[in-house]
Amino acid sequence: MAISAKKRQFGDFQTPDSLAQQVTDLLKQNYKISPQIILEPTCGTGAFIRAALQTFPTSEIVGQEINPNYIQEAQQSIANHPQGHQVSLNQGDFFATDWQALMSKFSRNILILGNPPWVTSSELSLLNSQNLPSKSNHQNRRGIEAITGSANFDISEWMLLQFTQWLPHQTGTLAILCKYSVARKVFCQVKNNDTAPFMAHIYLIDAKSYFNVAVAACLFVFRYESSGGFDCHLYPTLDSQIPSESIGERDGILVRNTVQYDRWRHLLGQNLNYTWRSGIKHDCSKIMELAPVGDGKFRNGIGEIYDLEPTYIYPLLKSSDIGNGRIETYRKMVLVTQRAVGQDTHSIQKNAPKTWQYLSDHNQILSRRKSSIYKNKPPYSVFGIGAYSFKPWKIAISGFYKHLNFQLISPLNNKPVMVDDTVNFLSFDSQAEAQFILKLVTSKPAQECLTSMLFWDEKRPITIDILRRLSLQAVARELGCLELYTDWVKAIQVNSQGQLELGLF
Repeated sequence: MAISAKKRQFGDFQTPDSLAQQVTDLLKQNYKISPQIILEPTCGTGAFIRAALQTFPTSEIVGQEINPNYIQEAQQSIANHPQGHQVSLNQGDFFATDWQALMSKFSRNILILGNPPWVTSSELSLLNSQNLPSKSNHQNRRGIEAITGSANFDISEWMLLQFTQWLPHQTGTLAILCKYSVARKVFCQVKNNDTAPFMAHIYLIDAKSYFNVAVAACLFVFRYESSGGFDCHLYPTLDSQIPSESIGERDGILVRNTVQYDRWRHLLGQNLNYTWRSGIKHDCSKIMELAPVGDGKFRNGIGEIYDLEPTYIYPLLKSSDIGNGRIETYRKMVLVTQRAVGQDTHSIQKNAPKTWQYLSDHNQILSRRKSSIYKNKPPYSVFGIGAYSFKPWKIAISGFYKHLNFQLISPLNNKPVMVDDTVNFLSFDSQAEAQFILKLVTSKPAQECLTSMLFWDEKRPITIDILRRLSLQAVARELGCLELYTDWVKAIQVNSQGQLELGLF
């Protein structure tokens, strides 16, 4: 079912009564709370108001909602409730309300409950929505984003951070439905900006079932308490009594599984001899990516067929190919105009005149590439390219897929294979070396160390920064093959004169 622009403008995903009731029952049973005041700052049609009346019948309840029709519906739904007189519902804009003044009236046993908008600031801007907070640098962004407040963020993230500031220490509880990624960000912000101990729990929910949206979502429960710590326990369902993982900060990064991370922490370190790289970046697939059609001819992305020299054309495996293990053949080839970033491209005119003519024919399209990295660079430049790109053997992994699926890439048609810029890879001169390193990165210690740092709900969970944290030398030591690892390192450090360069092992 399509979501209307009006609903999207307010991130409008109304909570089913069954889910609201399950949440309030969980709060009473698991946390033994008995709030004097329950605040629902974005109450919608009143699901949490009705659930709170059922679960906490003696609490005073205050709800607010920007949509007057929703307020009317919520009021009608509790009109005949015996405790309905304890509910105060107000129509108003969250971002125009003086919440500090309102909260100053309440001092003890507060429960902030609800389901704020599931929408980002950029999505609201695209919809020309006025339902936005004033811009501020709440995420400690750098550069122009910090100056303008223009960085994209979830509206609920901003709201949750406000909620945590409202909570009185020791007596307030926050229980909010939100994206899983938002809960993590709020947890990090509070941890970094507040020295008070706290309790933070995340209960995963099935957003597809409850809201018909494909996004990782959760119930985020938070409160300040003296017996709290600085990690966040993750429960796989609302019914779970035992956490499956503990999220926390370690060594300056947020990790998904602190126990697993601590177990394999000794495998972390710099790789001095093997460096993870990203694939080729050209920002113009319609021109730079080609499908071979036979007899030295190629079809580009706009349907044109050209007769081109093979000199600068290489097999290409894209992220979907790597992620699905389609590595024995290729569908596309890519035009690689340089062997190093910034290299002059005019030699193509002499070495492959038909290729140069092809590029010239599409100069207008290529010159319109928006990224600033192409400014003041040779014509038809690419990025993510270097001597490593042309080594015959690679270990590659897609950044998008939700599992650690390393692939050993061999040459195709007697040429090294290129990968796109959403793929991370290591490169090697020999098959034997590549196979040895593959055993290291696919070993149980390496896999568990890496997965402890990966949040699978992220758009691109497997990042080059995380891959570079794993020390292959430490993994080799763990597996008892450090001597063989050292032999390979020595081999790759032989310089062009056949002399061994001294390295750190």
